[in-house]
Amino acid sequence: MLEIPESHVLAAQIEKTLTGKTIIETQAATSPHGLAWYRGDPATYDQLLSGHTITGARSLGGQVEILAGSQRILLHDGIHARYLKPEDKAPDKHQMLIRFDDGSALMCTVQMYGGIEAYVEGENDNYYYKIASEKPSPLTEAFSEKYFAALIREGGPKLSSKALLATEQRIPGLGNGCLQDILFRANINPQTKMLALREGDMMKLFESVKGTLRAMTQGGGRDTEKDLFGQTGGYPTILSNRTYTKPCPVCGSAIIRKSYLGGNVYYCPQCQPVL
Repeated sequence: MLEIPESHVLAAQIEKTLTGKTIIETQAATSPHGLAWYRGDPATYDQLLSGHTITGARSLGGQVEILAGSQRILLHDGIHARYLKPEDKAPDKHQMLIRFDDGSALMCTVQMYGGIEAYVEGENDNYYYKIASEKPSPLTEAFSEKYFAALIREGGPKLSSKALLATEQRIPGLGNGCLQDILFRANINPQTKMLALREGDMMKLFESVKGTLRAMTQGGGRDTEKDLFGQTGGYPTILSNRTYTKPCPVCGSAIIRKSYLGGNVYYCPQCQPVL
């Protein structure tokens, strides 16, 4: 699933690779998928996008918005985007295929669930799009210590650390995947309530949010995800579904996997005790 690091990397790759290419055909929803959704009628995407030239891309939380003049294409967090060279054959099944004038293409498929939207600039009123556009990314200076303290106050002291960071779109694009290493680096258990944390713990959490997401982004995304060219991200996750069977890299304790707030969390009971 796309989270902040992967959407940032994907947007940069799309901008570098696709800018200047003109759309000649768009196929959308030709392969039915029960958990894929579209804005409006996907049958109109070809007419909406054909003839427009890619002018850039930007990341918005866990989403990527592709710019094509006045037209926009939004890929939500469950979308896998792949670049196809002119000599590459597109698979028969996909949720969207955009062909360009040089013979290359952009193919989008749904992993578990995900949305694809095509629209004219300024016409997207989707809640997740709007809130991701309005809130600062932890990769920017606008996401400051003062801003983070305000998020904590607004959330209230009874929120757990996972609830604060990864629910209610408080930090768009920070999900259950990135959460694990952020909390491990801060030595905070995902179930610990904010009221149990001291001021020093808050600062450590803030620094881990900023530092961990920066490291993931600079590494090309997490090693649990793939980029525009099908390459695995270069950031080695500390805690994930790939690593939890190994002992804690700091103290050697067995890692605990537990279902909590709509997804599995992974933590070391010694390094991240519940307070």
